[in-house]
Amino acid sequence: MTWKLLALPPLPEDAVRGLLAGLGDRVEVAVPARRDRDALLEALPGAEIVVGDWSGALALDAEAVRLAPRLAFVQQPSVGVDGHDLDALTAAGVPLANTAGVNAQSVAEWCLAAALALLRHLADGDREMRAGGWPQFTLQRRELSGARVGVVGFGPIGAACARLFGALGCRVSYWSRSPKPESYGAVHLDLDELVASSDVLVLAVPLAEETRGLIGAERLARMPAGSVLVNAARGGVVDQAALLSALESGHLSGAAVDVYEQEPPAADDPLRSCDRALLSPHAAGVTPQATTRLLECVTANLGAVLEGRPVTNVVNGVDPVVRRR
Repeated sequence: MTWKLLALPPLPEDAVRGLLAGLGDRVEVAVPARRDRDALLEALPGAEIVVGDWSGALALDAEAVRLAPRLAFVQQPSVGVDGHDLDALTAAGVPLANTAGVNAQSVAEWCLAAALALLRHLADGDREMRAGGWPQFTLQRRELSGARVGVVGFGPIGAACARLFGALGCRVSYWSRSPKPESYGAVHLDLDELVASSDVLVLAVPLAEETRGLIGAERLARMPAGSVLVNAARGGVVDQAALLSALESGHLSGAAVDVYEQEPPAADDPLRSCDRALLSPHAAGVTPQATTRLLECVTANLGAVLEGRPVTNVVNGVDPVVRRR
């Protein structure tokens, strides 16, 4: 029997259908009539499979799950599953899968590049040169090799960060809920100890209730004077007002930010005018290679559904063998 698939990615309908063409006539692909919540709710009653919206604009909350009585599987085409109601999906017996690991290398490379840019003042030097200056000795540039690097979160991205920073001679430590059997030479520390002993603090932890506001004013104050923060996690993991205060006071010499509480941030967001902040438009994981891996992961899971095999990367603990409802 043909599966009814509702596709939510923010792409033209022809592009969505092209990406899913390899599934053949085993799926009937639909997209919402409009990109708004009402159109999503109107389209859900007949959906058996949902391919999610990586922008987060169209997410499955409890009401959406209730209005989808035939829903059997949700494939989120991103690592983050922000906005989806995991409890509602779990209660309905619907597995939710993400694409864990597909962007680990690209995000870890961005974290490394951002740390180097901050420590070597690349943006500052460029800005002063363009203004007619010659800041050969006025900027306090530092080497990354030998620095103490703390990684908060040790999933695929955190592990990739440990490998890359370690390869450059950094002393890498990490925090996660429990020590990992393979840490690539990184040492597991208590979170507060990690924060207090990191010249470079890299955030690569998922956003959840227990990680929201994880790095607030108190923990920022624990960071060594002149240290830098690199946030490739989610905006909500860091208290932005406290981060701005730490930057403006000079306690932190810099911060690289790829993610924001509100995306995109408002035009008058104070971060936009902070010279100590290196800003990126949530693009750390956006490379052709990562996109290819993402599409392969999504289509492999959809193929598994059609063939009755277990799907991978289920994040809400539901049986990975998808069954029609």
